[in-house]
Amino acid sequence: MNQHETYIKRCLQIAKNGLGTTRPNPMVGAVVVYKDSIIGEGFTSPYGHNHAEVNAIKSVDDKSLLQKSILYVTIEPCSHYGKTPPCSDLIIKHKIPEVVIGCVDDNPEVAGSGITKLKAAGSKVTLGVLEDECRKHHKRFFTFHNKKRPCIILKWAETTDGFIAPKFKNEQKPVWITNPYSRQLVHKWRAEEQAILVGTNTVLEDNPSLTIRNWEGKNPIRVIIDKDLKLNADFKVFNSEAETIRISQKDIDFNQPVANQIATILYKKNINSIIIEGGAKTLQTFIHENLWDEARVFTGQAEFKTGIKAPKLKGQLISESKIESDLLKIYANS
Repeated sequence: MNQHETYIKRCLQIAKNGLGTTRPNPMVGAVVVYKDSIIGEGFTSPYGHNHAEVNAIKSVDDKSLLQKSILYVTIEPCSHYGKTPPCSDLIIKHKIPEVVIGCVDDNPEVAGSGITKLKAAGSKVTLGVLEDECRKHHKRFFTFHNKKRPCIILKWAETTDGFIAPKFKNEQKPVWITNPYSRQLVHKWRAEEQAILVGTNTVLEDNPSLTIRNWEGKNPIRVIIDKDLKLNADFKVFNSEAETIRISQKDIDFNQPVANQIATILYKKNINSIIIEGGAKTLQTFIHENLWDEARVFTGQAEFKTGIKAPKLKGQLISESKIESDLLKIYANS
């Protein structure tokens, strides 16, 4: 690994500190290097506040060193006014002579103009260092801008004999398949994504809150598919703990591909990532329309012998791990 790759790796490390708070901005990491030593670093603040480059530059005690330093950043510095001024202007103001960038910003408002501005001001720009890793890191941002839809993550738990839920239940609450550690991990995932989606039957059967009760952070926006408006205001998904979007036949045509229509609605609402948690019919709808980016599948120790079959998908297995007694497999849509 060369010097540039080493420092972009560090940018990627610290960028993860912004996960779940920066949207719709990308979660960027930046470091300032002087004579092969890091003298400043920063990551994107919550939306509306400083970008990573600003925080990295502010963290440098001796600003005179910036004129002899290299700035590393995971994605191209912005060149337009949004909630904050352009980062490229700040870099130019401090006369940073060299900028090393992981990948180009695909947002049409930037799309290379930040790089052009830096070069025009005399900065040496190196582009494409660990580009694949940087693009993967910024997958939510790129999916939103390039595919005009949110990044879609499927999640479910199934029994050792392949069921996602029992056929009949005595109580209106979830029947747990996984252990408490896996369930806490799911709450962490919810905090990382902008929205969470379930279908009518999941609400009727389980009356879930769809919040992050076992983790710190912000509750995701709840998206409920409720074709015939069967659900009344007494269900937990309509309480004040989080925003809820209900999608019914007033919003989409259920005789046409449903998942694509939902994705379009969410894109228009500026939602750049969503986790689909069920039920089986809803998950299979997104799989059938091939509208998913990642699937996270738990296999617990429970056995139902009969019930509702777990969804089936074809994807590339990218990781497999044990969480105490549970097995977690993560797939990418290939």
